[in-house]
Parts: sequence; structure tokens; C-alpha cells
Amino acid sequence: MVVALPSAAQDAAQAPAVEARATVGDLAGRLSACEGGELGKAEVLLLEPEGRTQTPRLDAQRRFEVKGLAPGTYELHAYVPGCEPQAYRVQVAAGERTEVDAVLAESVSLETTIEVTGRQLSKGEERALSAEAVKVVELEEARQQTADLGEVLSRNTGVSVQRTGGLGSASRFSLSGFSGEQVRFFLDGVPLELAGFGLGLANVPVNLLKRVEVYRGVVPVRFGADALGGAVNLVSSDGDEPSGASVSLQAGSFGTYRGSLAGQYKLGTGGLFVKGHAFGDVARNDYMVDVEAADDRGRLVPARVPRFHDGFTAGGVGLEVGVLERPFAERLSLRVFGTRSRKELQHNVVMTVPYGEARSAESSYGALATWSQGGLLSGKLRLEGVGGYSRRDTDFRDMAGFVYDWYGNAGVERRQPGELGTTPADQVQWQHSALARLHAAYELTATQSLRLSLAPTFVTRQGEDQLKLGTGQRDPLSAQRDLLTLVGGLEHELALGDGRLKNVAFVKGYVMRSDSEEVLPGGVFRRADQASEHLGFGDSLRMFLPYGVLAKLSYEYATRLPGPDELFGDGVLVMANLGLRPEVSHNANLDFSVDDWRTGMGSFRGSVGGFARLADDFIVKLGDDSTVSFQNVYAARSLGVEAAAGWTVPGDWLWLDANVTWQDFRNTGGQGTYAAFKGDRIPNVPWLFANFSARLRRRALILPSDSASLGVTSRFMNGFFRGWESQGLREYKQDVDAQLTHSLSLTYVREGSPTLGGTLEVLNLTNAKTYDFFGVQRPGRSLSVKLTADF
Repeated sequence: MVVALPSAAQDAAQAPAVEARATVGDLAGRLSACEGGELGKAEVLLLEPEGRTQTPRLDAQRRFEVKGLAPGTYELHAYVPGCEPQAYRVQVAAGERTEVDAVLAESVSLETTIEVTGRQLSKGEERALSAEAVKVVELEEARQQTADLGEVLSRNTGVSVQRTGGLGSASRFSLSGFSGEQVRFFLDGVPLELAGFGLGLANVPVNLLKRVEVYRGVVPVRFGADALGGAVNLVSSDGDEPSGASVSLQAGSFGTYRGSLAGQYKLGTGGLFVKGHAFGDVARNDYMVDVEAADDRGRLVPARVPRFHDGFTAGGVGLEVGVLERPFAERLSLRVFGTRSRKELQHNVVMTVPYGEARSAESSYGALATWSQGGLLSGKLRLEGVGGYSRRDTDFRDMAGFVYDWYGNAGVERRQPGELGTTPADQVQWQHSALARLHAAYELTATQSLRLSLAPTFVTRQGEDQLKLGTGQRDPLSAQRDLLTLVGGLEHELALGDGRLKNVAFVKGYVMRSDSEEVLPGGVFRRADQASEHLGFGDSLRMFLPYGVLAKLSYEYATRLPGPDELFGDGVLVMANLGLRPEVSHNANLDFSVDDWRTGMGSFRGSVGGFARLADDFIVKLGDDSTVSFQNVYAARSLGVEAAAGWTVPGDWLWLDANVTWQDFRNTGGQGTYAAFKGDRIPNVPWLFANFSARLRRRALILPSDSASLGVTSRFMNGFFRGWESQGLREYKQDVDAQLTHSLSLTYVREGSPTLGGTLEVLNLTNAKTYDFFGVQRPGRSLSVKLTADF
């Protein structure tokens, strides 16, 4: 489009370039339209004295900001359909912030013309402002930090990540109290295990991701997912990034080394593209723990020892090749991947018995094809298809012939090999998974659209016990293990009031078929097939309120079908439960948020909300000190409140943020195995936790394009019981104490080509004794350094 400039603008455009850029200033403002103007299509352009242009991004409140400008005179141009364009001449001074209110009038004089190109909201911002019950976690800063993805996500409201040790240890992601497979995980909309990251969410390298979308209790139909507590979508790319590459290297305490490499190349604006990634992790996890070890007389006495058999190694590669903007496809690609990990097992569930040889390993590989095409049926129809296959092999070996002590010494010879149970184990299981998904979106009118999704998934699992070979007996791991699920959904979106109000109503259908054999004592095999069908529905409402307040209300009657590990076990510590039933839940959320409320005292942001989860046939992991299994708890209820607040001082040199989550998560079943514990909190789940962070930043510290920041993060978690709270006397209950931890980081970044960054970070600064599960001690104080480069 064309915008006219007054004659003064011509003089400014011809002003000499500013030589010294060591001292800089900021420009910020807000755009307001004349009556009848279409603010949703507003555009802003900044013309620099050197003649270059910038297109500041507008947020939901039509605010914009440009940082790091050289002192001088600038031209600011604004355009809103339905209003006349306007131009402003502004002066930016060194070390100061210039505020501009761009109010478009009905008419201005036009003399000179210049081309203006507006900038749309980013994909993450669009998602956050949608009607969906989603919180978007941008990872731009996290990619410079040494904390892993589990630690980064646990700093957000409603999210808790419990771990059994250091890097590579088993983890449990909890969202509003729901955890495990009740929360589904995706990479770019594809199930995580089918996208080359079967190692668990917490171990996915942060530097391979752009942002994380956390869907709370209400999941859009496009995922084709049977989630009960919500979904987490890891976004590695929006598909519009230019050619480039990034590298990260990290080293830290306890023998921890991590590295990642990612890159992509596009042949022009359309045509061929190639993307790839690789990562590698190594950790000894030999941090100090407090245990009870036997002395010379065989008596148990307190001791502080390093973990000696807790090593972890992992690595993976992925390659994607495709084409863009072709007559047969808007985007067509094929991705192949492979990962491998190996983990030593240090102790039993409650860290009372050390292991010296037991270990597990996992590898996965597969391929994924994606296709999308828009512009069909006069531009109203868009189709997307996904198809993929993966194989996952799990190897578990427990053949120790000696009893190990906490000092790593092999002592008494065992009568029978094996540390975890009463019998040795040397077994492998392999799982084949196939996924297909078709998604269609049709625009009914300018304000209404329909979306349909259909996603079948088939999983089959087999295994082999090396110790059963040659015995003439049928191997229990050869029992049939087949699971077919089908999830479909239809949703209708309606926008009213020029988009200020948006509503999405949907229905979902769930089908499960499980064909399996139960292994009974004596080597007897019995059929244990299962079939079920369920129907779900829900609605999401979003509304823009005065003063920049965003309100969201959502509800879903959700169903979650048991997963393969829950039904069939994991081949290591989780036992099979072939009678496990699907769980259902009424999920509701209400949230109010303000993203950027600017005042003379700085910029404020905040949110407050509540959630309710009313579940039947709720599935939890329960067990003893050696093994666990998944069980239906008949009924459970989770009620909670979340709140967050943040403040950025004028000049953007200090950021303060805090959040708190309280959840009341209880067993409400009045019959069955756990009826005696009706009203108790669900065991082993935190119910109160909070986070605080502060960050200081100084720009142009050494160079005009660099910055340095100092950050502090703190996390508090209240104490909770390991078992049912009404069982036994309080003084003898096993519980996890309340804990408070702090981290400190120093980061330096130099913008340019390439952009270079370095971070020095201390986790658990006070060396506090921390536990996520009863008895299992987490790492103490650790020091890490990380280097990054973006080309």
C-alpha cells in the first residue's frame, strides 16, 4: 500500500547516517484508529535516518516497541484500513525511551509516497490469543540457559515435573494434577514417540525448539488426541524460518555434557527444503547422596556417598526433506529419525537398596510423511495429512552375581543373579507403532469455519526373554499385545464483534480395541481382549475485555484411552494391567490475563484463573519398593487456582515475575479397592508450588550489539505424602518435605552474524537437599556453562 509523507519527512530521510551507535535509545507507542477503522489490519513502519526501514510488531493492544535505536530523528508511519495514513517525526535520545501515541485522524496532507509492509503477529502470539485453553512458553531466553526442558516448563503455573535423579532419569510431567499419559506430548503436532524423541519430555534438547504450547484440559481436535489432563506441543519450526543453522555445547557438574546441532536450507521462496538435527548427551550423575550404609560390623549408619552406577548416554539424528508451494502440495515432506539411549539403574524405588550392574537401554527409529494443501474449493478448504511408522526397542538386563554396597563395592555372592527382584532378567521388547491423521478445515463464511480430524493409531508389542531360550517353555514376553485406537473430532468456530469474541464448540469420538493374552502362574496364557467406545464434547470461549484484559472459558468432557505402557508394562519396572479401563473427566478452565499494561511505572502483566477436573476410573501409578503398576482409582477430583504477575521497569533493564499454583487433588471414589481412602489426597503429587524470577540486563555493554544479563530463579514446593494420607499414624508416614531452591545465571549475547552467546549457571545455589519422590535425592549444587551460535 502507499503512505504519503510530509515534506519534513523528505528532509529527515536525507539526514546523514549516525556514526556512533555505542549509546542507544528505545521507541515505543500505541496505535489508535479513527471510528470505523479496521485495527486488526493495522500496519506500522519506522524510517531510520540512514534510509533503512523497520516494521515494528503490534501486539493485541496495538502497542509496539523498537529497542536499541541510535540517537537521531526518525519517521513513524501508521496505516489502518478505513482511516487516512499518518506520519510522525520523533526524536530518539541516547539512554532514553521515547513514547508515541499514533492516533489516526480523518485526513492528512499527502506529498511524498513510500511503500509500507505490515507485520503479522507471530504464530505463538496468534495461538495465545486464540480461543483455545493454551499457555505459550517462548524459549528464546531458555535456549541460552543450561536448564533442561523439564526445569524450564516447571517454572510455569500448573506445571510440575518430578524426577528420580539427574539427567536421563525417569520423570513425571504433571499438569493441574494430571500426569503420565493423561497428558499427551507432541512435536510439531505429531506424537512425540513418533517424531524421534522417545526419551521423555524432560530430556528433549531445548535448543532444538522454538516454543512450547501447553493445552490445559481442553485439547483441540486437530491433534487427534485422547488426552485427559491436556497436551503439550513442542514447536521446532513455524515453517517460515530462513536458511540457517544453530549449535549449542554445554558442560557441567556430575560429568554432564550436552550438545545439539540444527540447520535448514531453502532453495528460494518455494521448492526444495532440507532440515536436520543431531544431539548427544552424556552424564555420570555421580552427585553426593545421604544414605544408610553398613559399617564394619554390618550395622546401618548414616553416610554421604557419590552415586556410582547412574550413568546416562543418549543421542539422536533426524533429517527432513520436502518441497513447498507446488501445484500438488503447499507442503510435502518426509522425515526420518533415530535415537538411542542407555541408562544405569542405581537403586530401588525409595533409594534404600543400591544396584551395581542393572541397566536398561532404548532405541527408536522411523519415518514420518506430512502433506498439506490449501486453496481448494475456491479457497475455502484446507487439507492436512500425516502418516508415520516407528519402532522402539527396550533392552533390560539384571544379571548381577554380587551384592553391592553404597560405596560401589561388590560383596557377598548372590545365590541367584539379579538385583531388582527375586529372579534375574535379560530381556528385550520391541514395539511397532503406526499413525495416520487427516485434518480438514472449511471456511463457511467470513466469521465461521468447520474443522474435522480423524486419527487411527495401531501399536503391537512383542518380546523375548533370553533366559527362556532352550527351556521348551513358551516365553511370557511372546504373549499377544495389540492395541488399536481411533480418535475423531468435529469443531465449529464462530467469531463475533470484529473478532473480539470467538467461540469453538466441538464433539469427539473414541474407539479402543485391545487384543492381548494374560500370562497366569504356571505359564498359562488366557485371552484378555478389551473394547470400548466413548463420546466427548466441549466448548472454548475467548473475549477481549476493556483495558486489554483477555478472558477465556473452556470445558471438555474428555476420554483418555490407556496407553501401551499402562496396559502392557514397560518391560523394566512397570507391570502389566490388561484390565485397565479408559478414564473420563469433566474439565473446566476460567482465566483472565493482561499481557502488556503500560504505565509510567513500567509494563505490567498478569493472569489469574481456576480449574476443575472431575474424573472417573482415574488411572494412577501405584506399587511397592520394587515394582509398580497402573490402577483405576474409580473417581478423582482436582480443583485449583493459578496466578501469575510480572513487572518490567521503564527502560526494560529489570524483569520481575512470580507465579503460584494451589491444587486440591483427591480420591472421591466410594467403592472398590480404594473406597477406604475416599477424601484423601492422591498420593505422591505436590499440591502447592510457586516460582519467582528476576533478570537484570545491560545492553551495549562492550559492543553496540551486545547485551549481558544476570538472572535469579527460585522454586518452592510444599510437602506431600507418598501414600494415602489417612493410612497409618502421621509420625510413621512417608512424606516429602517442603523445599526451596534457587538458581543463578550470567548470560552474554552478541547479536550479529553469527549471533554468539555464553551462559554460566549455578543450579540449586544453596545446595539444598531436594526430593521429588520419597527417599530419592535429587542433585545438589551444580555448575554449568553453555555456548551457543546461530548462523
